[in-house]
Amino acid sequence: MTIRLADLPADVQEEVAATRTIVADLHAELPRWELVVWTAGNVSQRIRCADRIGQDLFVIKPSGVSYDQLSPEAMVVCTLDGKKIDDGTPDRLRPSSDTAAHAYVYEHLDRVGGVVHTHSTYATAWAARGEEVPCVLTMMADEFGGPIPIGPFALIGDDSIGRGIVETLKDSRSRAVLMQNHGPFTIGTDGRDAVKAAVMVEEVARTVHISRQLGELIPIEQSKIDSLFDRYQNVYGQK
Repeated sequence: MTIRLADLPADVQEEVAATRTIVADLHAELPRWELVVWTAGNVSQRIRCADRIGQDLFVIKPSGVSYDQLSPEAMVVCTLDGKKIDDGTPDRLRPSSDTAAHAYVYEHLDRVGGVVHTHSTYATAWAARGEEVPCVLTMMADEFGGPIPIGPFALIGDDSIGRGIVETLKDSRSRAVLMQNHGPFTIGTDGRDAVKAAVMVEEVARTVHISRQLGELIPIEQSKIDSLFDRYQNVYGQK
């Protein structure tokens, strides 16, 4: 049975409208930070409403639509099984081809409130080699608590990518995974947090790549990684 947005409680409808605006605005960050080209890449954000309608929802971009056309009204609302609800958008606006992956992550990692996928150049280059980015920068220890891991090769179209993301990150401190031969996926407490992780994973992938061309990398001891991660997550910034 298809969910109709118009039949949902007023407060859920308000959250959907607000999240559509947030997700549309966050998509503008991907080309701004040079993380995508053409229509590639996607951002989604969870709407926690299971206590009111029996299940959570999430908002994601439509498939194959250029970034300059991504208005809040164009954003697509889906259930956690990846099905588009009757949200008032035209039937031609199908959700992103990565929707099944996002849905699987939300379904199996309750802590996740936002998911981002890009094909950013340096992170994708590491993914093409099937090689993790080693933790040789304090920034990596701060943000990811260790190396950026590699996930398995998976085809687009079903939840195979989502399964690979969950399997790789479920017991990891990293908020990023490089899916082999594909590119980075990042997770966060919400969409903005996941976008930040996407920006940071490209930055460290680029820096470590350049450093490796200059000479031997110097790894950071695990105890120091743990200390840096704890400080950044629990002390740094405005709490």
